[in-house]
Amino acid sequence: MSVPSSIIEAPSSTKDLISVTITQHELESRLWDAANALRGPVDPADFKTYVFPMLFWKWISDTWVHEHDAAFDAYGDDLDDEIEADFHRFELPEGTLWSEVTERVTNLGAEIAKTFQRIEMANPRSLAGVFGDASWGNQERIPESALLGLIRAFNKIRLDPSTVSHDLLGAGYEYLLKNFADESGKKAGEFFTPREVVNLLVGILQPEPGESVYDPSCGSGGMLVATINQLRESGKDHRTLRAYGQEINLTTASIARMNLFLHEIEDFDIKRGDTLRAPAFKAPSGAVRQFDVVIANPPFSLADWGADRWSSDPRAICGVPPAKNGDYAFVQHMVSSMKPGSGRVGVVMPHGVLFRGGAEAKIRQGLIEKDVLEAVIGLPPKLFYSTDIPACLLIFRDQKPAERKDHVLFIDGSARFAKGKKQNLMSEDDVRAVIGAYQTGSDSAGESGANVRLVPLEEIEQNGFDLNIGRYIKVAAEETADLGTALVAYADARQHRIDTEAVMFERLAAAGVDLSVFGVSSE
Repeated sequence: MSVPSSIIEAPSSTKDLISVTITQHELESRLWDAANALRGPVDPADFKTYVFPMLFWKWISDTWVHEHDAAFDAYGDDLDDEIEADFHRFELPEGTLWSEVTERVTNLGAEIAKTFQRIEMANPRSLAGVFGDASWGNQERIPESALLGLIRAFNKIRLDPSTVSHDLLGAGYEYLLKNFADESGKKAGEFFTPREVVNLLVGILQPEPGESVYDPSCGSGGMLVATINQLRESGKDHRTLRAYGQEINLTTASIARMNLFLHEIEDFDIKRGDTLRAPAFKAPSGAVRQFDVVIANPPFSLADWGADRWSSDPRAICGVPPAKNGDYAFVQHMVSSMKPGSGRVGVVMPHGVLFRGGAEAKIRQGLIEKDVLEAVIGLPPKLFYSTDIPACLLIFRDQKPAERKDHVLFIDGSARFAKGKKQNLMSEDDVRAVIGAYQTGSDSAGESGANVRLVPLEEIEQNGFDLNIGRYIKVAAEETADLGTALVAYADARQHRIDTEAVMFERLAAAGVDLSVFGVSSE
């Protein structure tokens, strides 16, 4: 595709276009202005459905023009389509550039939808389905006035490499995700995990160059991006790390793919689908594929998760979880996806997995007896958008360090937070303190750190394989006690009362006392 000079130059409607390198603050401000163009006619929970595809299109379009200019500078009049193709990461068919489409004045939403389809068809291996399934031509969902406002806001900024680096653009994308999560309330839990929790998990699992990282409920891709960023920041070669993810929601899966592209991550594979019913990554043998690092924040206590299919599923390594609660289905899927030798797992779970009875108790016992559970880490309350109760991290390793074999490390990080208006927050120091406690097995920060204890399996067995952190570590602050802990304490106290009363009534009856005065039958 050749580009007319009139397209390379900013059209008159974009005279405010920024064409020099900008700061992160300026980029974030412009991006949020674009999102706010939808406010009113579009529900804030749906901002991400429209803003991210438009941002991605603007980026690949501006970058394509930038690459065309570079090709022309290098070859001048000798430039032809075959030579130019080597300069482009994505192919943009004639008539699909941002400036070509957004100047149209009739049926704009429908034209955008057609443009997205053409771009996806021209890049089937990399971009198929990447723009999601938004109804761009449905003016009940997105009125043309809102769409024009969104376009005008994006017209004010150029998104090619000469203006916005990949690091800056990736940070801007993360900024939008966080703001959309704030706007969406509890719905945010479907696509966004607080970044301090992500950084904590990544810091514990320590992905290395050349390894594979897998998130079976990847949401917007934040955990996969964080693994790449950690390698970059530590000066290691991130290009050899391979990222894999599965996400059931089409829009969210598309957002994850765009997120990885904008962070300049090349070697990744995001698949859409139901991980528990139909895992997308399989080995040639038919078993689930195994990875070096398996990391996730799956939906808590998922009902109707597909228990009817698990009676003969090899992932049910310690039993079939209850049909109304899929927590241990995700845990067992992730442990099954852990590569022998190097494999490690980090998963966010509600505290209920630590003590609930029935089928879950048998599964919990089985995992403990296999000696793959390395650590249980209590998190502060109200960190997550989807729930107010505190959560925990379960860390599994195929090969635990010698000093931790036949033991489980318990860490109470529940006091490491600062209160926020809607959600509590963990600072970088808080995250480092918990990571340090995990790595050393001790409270290196003293009283300001996290309570830590390495507990032998014999003691856990004596407690009926109950992993409630309060059984092994004193809770740091009364306000961090969760509902599960309170229920366990209540059940214990109630049973103790019943047992004590039974002994008392037995002795009274033996002494000839009429028990009816206590409202108790003598039978």
